[in-house]
Amino acid sequence: MPELAEVEYMRRRWNPALGQEVRAVRMHREAKVFRGTSPWHLTRALKNSTFQASEARGKQMLFRFAPGGWLGIHLGMTGELEVLGPGHRPVRHEHLVLQMDLLSLVFRDPRLFGRVRFDPGANRPEWWTSLPPDLQGSGFRRADLDQFLDRRARSPIKAGLLMQERFPGVGNWMADEILWRSRIRPGRRCGDLDDEERDRLYREIRSVVRGALKHISRPGEHWGDPPSGWLFHQRWSAGGHCPKTGELLVRDKIGGRTTCWSPAWQI
Repeated sequence: MPELAEVEYMRRRWNPALGQEVRAVRMHREAKVFRGTSPWHLTRALKNSTFQASEARGKQMLFRFAPGGWLGIHLGMTGELEVLGPGHRPVRHEHLVLQMDLLSLVFRDPRLFGRVRFDPGANRPEWWTSLPPDLQGSGFRRADLDQFLDRRARSPIKAGLLMQERFPGVGNWMADEILWRSRIRPGRRCGDLDDEERDRLYREIRSVVRGALKHISRPGEHWGDPPSGWLFHQRWSAGGHCPKTGELLVRDKIGGRTTCWSPAWQI
């Protein structure tokens, strides 16, 4: 599942088309990625509209077309955005293609877990404005974290960090990174964290989000990796070592998700 930095990387892939007009809309109309959205309505609204802006929040993206409306895309597990040549027509797994004079914007999703939404209004749609606040912004405060931890007091903290209604865009590897930096064992209950641990957790959530966006979502052929010294580089396969202590990392299932952590470092 793409996490927030990978989603930001994908959003930027379409930006070369900013200012260009949609000449034709091609799609696989029966694909379930359009659930709740009329492909006919979307086609009619976007044709001859100009691509004006894009933004991402968590695992979702929003694209502004004027005067057409707002195109929302959730990548699901296997979705991706791409820019191909002008006149490109959708092939297998390419469910939406926006053809322009100089290029085509493509949404591909082999497993159909993603979603395409559309709203013709002048203002951002309710399904976008109701998303939880950006974890880097002023809308995410230490008090908000406390409230969440107290409400989910009996849940393991690893499972809590994966709840998108509070931590949009944080996925498995980011949650492990945050907890490792915070020196918090992933199986600890949310309600058991003391004030000092909550301070560290709040700081590291913001720090990991900022670092991931800086290093992973940078433009290029593929997303980059974080700097050396991150748990990221040791967590993917058996045999990794804690970057702080040098001891072997442990892998376990917590909240149904594979979790990597350092017993010598996290308490």
